[in-house]
Amino acid sequence: MERMRAAAESERYRIREVPLTQPLRWLARGAGDLARCPLPGLAHGLAASAFAAVLLGIAHDQFWLLSGAFTGFLIVAPIVATALYRISRGLQQGRRTTLAQALSVWWPRDERLVVFGALLALAGTGWVLTSAALITGYAPAPVERPADFLRHVVLNEETLLFEFWLLLGGVMAAPVFASAVIAIPMLLDRPVSVMTAVFTSWRVVMHNPAPLALWAGMLLALSALGMMAALVGLIPVVPWLAHASWHAYQDMVDTEGAPLERP
Repeated sequence: MERMRAAAESERYRIREVPLTQPLRWLARGAGDLARCPLPGLAHGLAASAFAAVLLGIAHDQFWLLSGAFTGFLIVAPIVATALYRISRGLQQGRRTTLAQALSVWWPRDERLVVFGALLALAGTGWVLTSAALITGYAPAPVERPADFLRHVVLNEETLLFEFWLLLGGVMAAPVFASAVIAIPMLLDRPVSVMTAVFTSWRVVMHNPAPLALWAGMLLALSALGMMAALVGLIPVVPWLAHASWHAYQDMVDTEGAPLERP
């Protein structure tokens, strides 16, 4: 019954189809938001970079764990960036939002975001454990450093471990991406249930499979570049992608006539 009610509620939101090149416009708008209100975004990026550095420091000689941890970070990153969606919404409405006001979205009175964040954290943890088990169980030699991962997993011609690792990661990440890409900004923007937001996110993906496949690839590529730039690259990349994700939601979900936004 709850699922049927959520599906019916989702139908109140008309889905717009966008051209394949639309993700480039999202990036341009995201860069504009970051330039107009840089401090909150750069603070988020600095926190993400610091967290990644802590992970690297703790497990620098256990790359079999780090490879899953860094890719798992991409699963939970959208919920971490929720405060930046609020800033983009404020800029769109012609007002500036402070970092303190943006962080207030995590106030416990709105348990929907906490629930969704817990679900994403569970999915991310599941991938970290699965990745670690796969690499430690099937790599022909211990994978302790990035060079070991490159030699024994990526460039090993005797096994298909790397291909299977990528395939399994994609199979696990695809439904999470489809569920979250629109759901998280929608939970911030509208008083809907978690299930309604997820249904809407899936409808968006089904109406725009090619642009969102390109968007997923761009998110992955830019995040990887940020990590490879000594993790410092995450400082601008994290807020840039977060602001751009808000504009993706705005472009593809027509909220006109729907329930009023949350304060």
